[in-house]
Amino acid sequence: MNEEKIKNQILDACSSSEADFLEIRVEETDSTRINFKAKKLDNLIQNQGLGGNVRALVKGGWGFVCFNNLNNLKDNVKSAVMQAKRASRKNFVPLAEVKPVKDKIVSSFSQSASEIKISEKIHLLRHYNDLIWSSEGIQSSDLIYGDSIRKIFLVNSYGTELIQDSHHVVFRASVQARNGGDVQQSGFSIGSLGDYSVIQGLDNEIKDTVNKAKNQLASKPVSGGEKTVVLDPILAGVFVHEAFGHLSEADHVYENDQLKEMMVLGKTFGPKNLNIVDGAQIPNLRGSFSYDDEGTPSSKTDLIREGVLVGRLHSRETAAIMKEKPTGNARSIGYNFPPIVRMTNTLIENGDSDISDIFGDIKEGIYAKNWYGGMTSMEMFTFSSGESYMIRNGRVEEMIRPVMLSGNVFSTLHNIDSIGKDLDMNQGGGCGKGGQMPLPVSNGSPHIRIQNCLVSGN
Repeated sequence: MNEEKIKNQILDACSSSEADFLEIRVEETDSTRINFKAKKLDNLIQNQGLGGNVRALVKGGWGFVCFNNLNNLKDNVKSAVMQAKRASRKNFVPLAEVKPVKDKIVSSFSQSASEIKISEKIHLLRHYNDLIWSSEGIQSSDLIYGDSIRKIFLVNSYGTELIQDSHHVVFRASVQARNGGDVQQSGFSIGSLGDYSVIQGLDNEIKDTVNKAKNQLASKPVSGGEKTVVLDPILAGVFVHEAFGHLSEADHVYENDQLKEMMVLGKTFGPKNLNIVDGAQIPNLRGSFSYDDEGTPSSKTDLIREGVLVGRLHSRETAAIMKEKPTGNARSIGYNFPPIVRMTNTLIENGDSDISDIFGDIKEGIYAKNWYGGMTSMEMFTFSSGESYMIRNGRVEEMIRPVMLSGNVFSTLHNIDSIGKDLDMNQGGGCGKGGQMPLPVSNGSPHIRIQNCLVSGN
């Protein structure tokens, strides 16, 4: 649709509002999903759509209305304002101030996924699938490809007028190998901000995944207990996102008295060389953008600096409630959801240890790589590695069965005694919260070493 026409319709609908704050967002979307399951193309989905929402704020009460055409914008505004009035309250805090902006953000790529024919995408995935099934002993496999384009028009009653596009490509490969009743698996995921080239030329990665799944059939489980564990950048990145990042989202903090007592700014959470940050201002990652879904400019937020908790992630509302600054972390998965506080690119910064030093003085330990799954509950976590190896006398030795790591995140952070300088980012995942998933994010870390980490061998 015509950009100027859409913007003018939104501005016109915004002009007559009785709300303290009014925001209208309109999105044009185009997405593709391809899934090969076992030896066959399982599904192919292509979607195009137009939709939007109105958010109104009246004396601390929110109203929210979704729509799929622009014909009744003014009626939708009235409905959202009426909802907000019903939800208003005597004691409320106005939104934190953000300078209004007028901007247009357009992405560019060396090879845009939107320019690749669907037949070429299917052909590439079929090629990868044939590579998997050319090997003996494979029970099942999953190849999932997705790409999406969102063009977002955002206008609010404070004077912000934005047009911003968002492109994403993701690919996930998972292989299951079987020997009798024993089934083991391996997988990997990658992604980009719309650059299709990241999923090309993955023959070696596919073959390596097949071999790892088969090799795990010959591996043995390790005994459980507290052990010295080295995490690779992928698993360490998942750990910092899931176990710590969600605790840094301000809506979790102010709504939970127990978490308020835990997440006190100025409290020491780790060693001096531990630095954790989150920010969409970090460039060229799947969680990167110029403005969040409230029109707040992106930032890079220190969460832990030299082992001390120094910050948290905010929307305009949570920043006002907690008397802190907005960080540009209000995000929505689509127009049918309101923005909530979400992570973007979350990572442990580089330390100063060489890989040889991290492994070198470990008499016996475990090297845990990649990830398979896990869960968190407040400060407690449980994660499963995608693959694991024994460490003996400073050397990575035989593959063992994937291990489960569990514990208290704060104790675990304190037990990090070595941080590498080989930061790497995982861009193949998506985050879930409040019924909104998978939200594009990235996470990463250098190799880290943790003492006294509780390991389960099954």
